[in-house]
Amino acid sequence: MRLALYQPDIPQNAGALIRLGACLGVGVDIIEPCGFLFSDKQLRRAGMDYLEQAEIVRHSSWQAFREARAGFRLVLLTTKAEGSYLDFAFRPDDVLLLGRESEGVPAEVHERAEARLRIPLRPGLRSLNVAQAGAMVLGEALRQTKGFP
Repeated sequence: MRLALYQPDIPQNAGALIRLGACLGVGVDIIEPCGFLFSDKQLRRAGMDYLEQAEIVRHSSWQAFREARAGFRLVLLTTKAEGSYLDFAFRPDDVLLLGRESEGVPAEVHERAEARLRIPLRPGLRSLNVAQAGAMVLGEALRQTKGFP
């Protein structure tokens, strides 16, 4: 199981997700370009000293990520999905992909995902913070696959 961040915009969210990965033993893929410098003070503040504990792999592009993660099932978390993450059967080889905070992911990425999932929300509300969404879905995925440390 892995988390993947597609061209993240906000260093605090990336730091929080990297910290989550470190604490739960889940690797984190960063698909460049980021909307911030990886040495950003806000990234370090959110990730705290957990950044050194995390397994982080940076990919120069979407294509480089796809080549490196061939064989994993790509599961996209998106507000545009029909299916709920609560009704999905996760596998240990899943990569949970989170889009940019400002734009999500482009159509090409949507098309490559083997599954597209959403978090059910109250009517009229659009989305959760990307780090919160990642934590919710990763928690359910690890519960189903007995992947908690």
